[in-house]
Amino acid sequence: MAGIEHVELKTLKDFYALMAASRNLRKRAVAAILNRETVDRDIPASLSNLLESLEAVPEEEGGRRLRLSGGRTITLDMGYEIDETRKDLFYLEEGEETFLEMLADFHPDFDEYVGRGRELLRGVDLDSLVTDRDGTVNNYCARYLTSIQSVYNAVFLTRFARTHVDKPVILTSAPLDGLIRISVNPDGEFYYAASKGRECLDRDGLVRRLDITPDKQAAMDALNARLTELTGRPEHEKFTLIGSGLQFKFGQSTVARQDIGGSIDKAESEAFLTTLEGLVRDLDPGGRNFRIEDTGLDVEIILTVESNGGLKDFDKGDGVKFLNEELGLGLASGVGLICGDTGSDVPMLEAALALSPDTRAIFVTRKEELAKRVTGLTGAALIVPEPDMLVTILGTL
Repeated sequence: MAGIEHVELKTLKDFYALMAASRNLRKRAVAAILNRETVDRDIPASLSNLLESLEAVPEEEGGRRLRLSGGRTITLDMGYEIDETRKDLFYLEEGEETFLEMLADFHPDFDEYVGRGRELLRGVDLDSLVTDRDGTVNNYCARYLTSIQSVYNAVFLTRFARTHVDKPVILTSAPLDGLIRISVNPDGEFYYAASKGRECLDRDGLVRRLDITPDKQAAMDALNARLTELTGRPEHEKFTLIGSGLQFKFGQSTVARQDIGGSIDKAESEAFLTTLEGLVRDLDPGGRNFRIEDTGLDVEIILTVESNGGLKDFDKGDGVKFLNEELGLGLASGVGLICGDTGSDVPMLEAALALSPDTRAIFVTRKEELAKRVTGLTGAALIVPEPDMLVTILGTL
């Protein structure tokens, strides 16, 4: 099978292609480890070439510089891609025990948090896991489509899914096709729910969707046409190249206005938010079809749904309710584990707790306000500061 050679990355297109190529290598490694087979020798060699290629990109202003079309350049934060490749190499070359020791050295109080998580879940027969991805069971990346899942991450999560939970669901705001392209877990192990749970790829490879009425879909199509035109302008193209970029989902669309490295000037980012708000008002002056959720990094434009006689944006709690019925998650009759890292994930926990007070929760955050909000909902909740801690809790339970 084709490996990865050391290459000189010159353009953004080169970078995206190289990271996409690493997905197949990582999937092969994960399959071998889970099957207790020897990992092919070309995989660590290819990952080493990947790392060298990434590290060789010229540094500039705290990032790494690549070319765009028209003679322009862009400076990117490649911290995730470099760090996760380093960690995968260490995991493959040194083994899991030494790898966990490395994580403990890297993250303060690692063993203490992992121990608390194991205690929370020890002896619990979980019917379902519903977890967010980025920032929860995957470290944050400055761009979505290069946040290829790591080998160690996929091994730990899949091992947990196989041995401790009946129906594991990864539920994100991302579009379904994008989520699949960056995932390395073996096929058929997880339900992949996207667009906040409006659409889902089940473990048999079938796509399931919550219906959208024709008038709502027409409004969505009109919005996406306007967003395509807006971000196609030279002064706005940069917003498609950072963070989540421009994503057309099922029932909502996302436009990045900033990334985790703060590469966009604050005033320019806020001006773009104002432009997006104006665009939505033009399309929906009565506020019947859309709601805007601004995370500070992404602007989510979401189709409304009926709720108690009124209109609201579709949130992850609505997604959990749909998936519970569609997939038979058993949240009302069993025990579920809900994992998240932001306020947008709290509705998942609220929906699960409304169905069963036995629900467990682990959230990844350093924000005291969010931690208090989660622990105020249930005493069976744990707060940890790093995704690697949560992944280790699950993978070594």
